Amino acid sequence: MSFSFFAMISRMKNIHRWALMRNTRPENLSEHSYEVAVLAHALAVLTNKHYNGHVDASHCALLALYHDTPEIITGDMPTPVKYHNPAIRDAYRQVEASACERLLSMLPADLRDEYSPLLSGTGDPMEEQIVKAADKLSALIKCVEELAQGNREFASARTSTENAIRRMQLPAANEFLDNYLAAYELPLDDQ
Repeated sequence: MSFSFFAMISRMKNIHRWALMRNTRPENLSEHSYEVAVLAHALAVLTNKHYNGHVDASHCALLALYHDTPEIITGDMPTPVKYHNPAIRDAYRQVEASACERLLSMLPADLRDEYSPLLSGTGDPMEEQIVKAADKLSALIKCVEELAQGNREFASARTSTENAIRRMQLPAANEFLDNYLAAYELPLDDQ
């Protein structure tokens, strides 16, 4: 018997993000998920070390690796479209849930319970908030990098994304914004 779950996961590299925006450098879902995993781990560590948190940093990184897997089937829907109104948002959530079920069906039955929580994001609310903040940070970093290349297309997205992160009121995310984000604007020799 042959199972295609891992081959499908490998296709994340074929899903391109920011479809409505002119990009100086394309970004695919695989590299985005890796960056979100690194950032989620960092936010969890900051939460534990600086804000008396008790989250599993490794589990946050793992959740982040799988956070966008439904997009292998659905593609990347631009944020302005996805959240345009409640009806579209709710319908898209149903499409994502269906995509998760389809992906899980590509695994042997005895493995599905291991992967289901990773694909659906169900679990600890603090871990989910950290992954969501890391996802937004990754988007903000993309905006910063594009602006550094002179691409003004990302100016509005940068402002709205940073504001959205601040509104989350996650101390570790605010610390990242205040102490780590500026380095993404520096050339290599200055980092």
